[in-house]
Amino acid sequence: MKKVIATGKTVEDAVEIALRKLGVTRDQVEIRILTQPSRGFLGLIGSRDAEVEAVVKEPAVAEQPQYEVPLAPTVPANEILDPVESIENAVQFLKDVVESMGLSAEVVVRYEREGHYVFQIEGDRMGILIGRRGQTLDALQYLVNLVANKHSETFLRIILDAEDYRARRKETLERLADRLAKQVLRERQEIELEPMPAHERKVIHTYLQGHTRVGTRSVGEEPNRKVLIYLK
Repeated sequence: MKKVIATGKTVEDAVEIALRKLGVTRDQVEIRILTQPSRGFLGLIGSRDAEVEAVVKEPAVAEQPQYEVPLAPTVPANEILDPVESIENAVQFLKDVVESMGLSAEVVVRYEREGHYVFQIEGDRMGILIGRRGQTLDALQYLVNLVANKHSETFLRIILDAEDYRARRKETLERLADRLAKQVLRERQEIELEPMPAHERKVIHTYLQGHTRVGTRSVGEEPNRKVLIYLK
């Protein structure tokens, strides 16, 4: 649970300061007034600022339909496959999973470099396959990599993408990094982002690595590891 306590001349001022510290909007937090402001004697002696506690609301998680994950293509336990066969197995597994989700899609394989491939999934209703903030796509990518490498003679790395989600997410994270770096400089206070997977943390680190006034590091334990942006 992410929360801050802030003070201000008025309750509204304190709330605004809390929102800036958290980097959220008013509808994303619950506000509890800890201290009402007081002007004191003659408006001077004994005056007291307002103090509020702002708690970020937990996002509502929509109930996800349950799917039965198909079995990976059967390969004898001691058989070693070349990269082409391993990729074919992974593609077939992916198609079977997509079909089990009630979706119709094609998988286009793009060779990036030695051992690295992109599986571009094309079809309708890809939002279901992507999931909230790419969680379904990431989980499916993990499974596809397991299938591809189970009997492969060389290590393969497969990235799943749909509707250019990876590029769009990267742009979103870079805009977030830029905005929060400016906030750190303005308020001179470090900011912790929400937990995110390693490849998304890497986007933040890479984007800000050349910044002369702020730095980044990862803190916490998986799966709640997050990026901390701090003033150098």
